[in-house]
Amino acid sequence: MSVPQPPQLPQPPQPPQPPRLPQLSRLPQLSDEDVRTDRSTRQAKLKWVIVVDEELPAGRAVNAAACMAAAVGRAMPELLGPDGADGSGTAHPGLPWAGCSVLAADAGTLRELRAKAVEKDELFVVDMPAQAQTSRVYDEYLDSLAGTKAEDLEQLAVSLVGPRNKVSRLIGKLPLLR
Repeated sequence: MSVPQPPQLPQPPQPPQPPRLPQLSRLPQLSDEDVRTDRSTRQAKLKWVIVVDEELPAGRAVNAAACMAAAVGRAMPELLGPDGADGSGTAHPGLPWAGCSVLAADAGTLRELRAKAVEKDELFVVDMPAQAQTSRVYDEYLDSLAGTKAEDLEQLAVSLVGPRNKVSRLIGKLPLLR
């Protein structure tokens, strides 16, 4: 006599795996010698900048910079220095040892900067298309992004992380965001 088997329950659909982004394979490779928390950020071999559209209101500019910084932190956790404690023993999470300058540019310069940057090796590029600030549902943002060609995206900000000389050549003499 065989034991009856319980009916098979339908399996919930698995979410699709996100595509492997090509720029993640071009992350700057840092050696132990490159990560120096005992030196000035100007002596670091690595440079991190965020360039924001100079016409954005302050709240939207800060939002763009913060969102891109989160993406950089996830992709490059070695950018964060060790946690520290103040004189009272209260812990403070580690911050980027290489620093991060926030610069300003017009919309056309942002578009050109992103286009040039994505062609460079050892340069990690994070951008903030306008759709990211107008979508309240992340999947809707992804759908909108998928339906828009790169050259048609309105860039609100671009973040670059890479060798100091490559980043400096790309940004030229862009001013600090004021």
